[in-house]
Amino acid sequence: MTAADIIASRRAESSAAPKIWSAIGLLCVVLVAAPSLGLPPFAQSLVIEALIFSLLALSLNILVGYTGLVSFGHAAFFAVSGYALGIFSSSWTTEILVTLPLAVLSAALIALPIGWLSIRLSGFYFLMITFAFAQMVFVAAIRWKGLTGGSDGLLVPSATLFGVPVLQDRTPFYYFAIVMFFLCAGAIYLVVTSQFGRTLVGIRECTPRMRALGYNVRNAKLAAFVIGATFAGIAGAMNSLFNLFISPESAHWTQSALVLVMVLIGGANFFVGPIIGATIVLLLQHWLSSHTEHWGLFLGLLFIVLITGAREGIAGLAVLALDRGWKSRK
Repeated sequence: MTAADIIASRRAESSAAPKIWSAIGLLCVVLVAAPSLGLPPFAQSLVIEALIFSLLALSLNILVGYTGLVSFGHAAFFAVSGYALGIFSSSWTTEILVTLPLAVLSAALIALPIGWLSIRLSGFYFLMITFAFAQMVFVAAIRWKGLTGGSDGLLVPSATLFGVPVLQDRTPFYYFAIVMFFLCAGAIYLVVTSQFGRTLVGIRECTPRMRALGYNVRNAKLAAFVIGATFAGIAGAMNSLFNLFISPESAHWTQSALVLVMVLIGGANFFVGPIIGATIVLLLQHWLSSHTEHWGLFLGLLFIVLITGAREGIAGLAVLALDRGWKSRK
């Protein structure tokens, strides 16, 4: 997108914002009411998966859409948190009030040194160094068999709350995922719309100017990197709690690539873009895989068409269409 396109899209997003947030509120009501209206367990599982990966995509968009840093290793923090939760649950305690915060903290602590080194680079070099770090996590997960289970993966014990088993059934986890997603999405929205978020956008648009204005660009980038990793860690911990299993594939570069595609398809320049992208990608993945064994080929071709034909993403197209419709009624 050109600068003019971005400005036009931002203006359209602002004018269409009330309708967008009304739609999100309606979606929340529908999701909460769905199980009581007869939503089957399989559909509940799809919704849970969509919420987890929507949160992961939102966390990546802090870097891609707002800071202008394209990371190819974001899944590393998703995996680190998932493994940390599994290891703490297996070897120490299954109390979710202990294991969940510690798992997320593990992802944030790993992100500090990785981010400190990575933010010294930009563009293609930043992408490649994040890819390299993610592959290091992937290799460690395979080789450190005594701790991670190696290529066989790691079974995660069910969570407890004050000694009482929780989240054992699909429906309770469904509501847990909804609450966690909307709390985290709200927190991310506050971050990206704050003064700090505007600083990140300034860095994305013109880093030299932000330095000239006295902003500590490296500290801001590092903060964005760690914040993104923290929310990716929440998504990773939720994924482990849901599947009761974590494998090295969670840290593989293909996982990072898939999440990046979600962000790009949905629209990196819009807050709701990653949510739309993650939902569409997961639904297409499930639908195509049930119809053909070559579903990966068709999915890849569809991604190419969407990314090249709608560079502002599906959210951008929808927002601009809403804005034009609104103007035509005036």
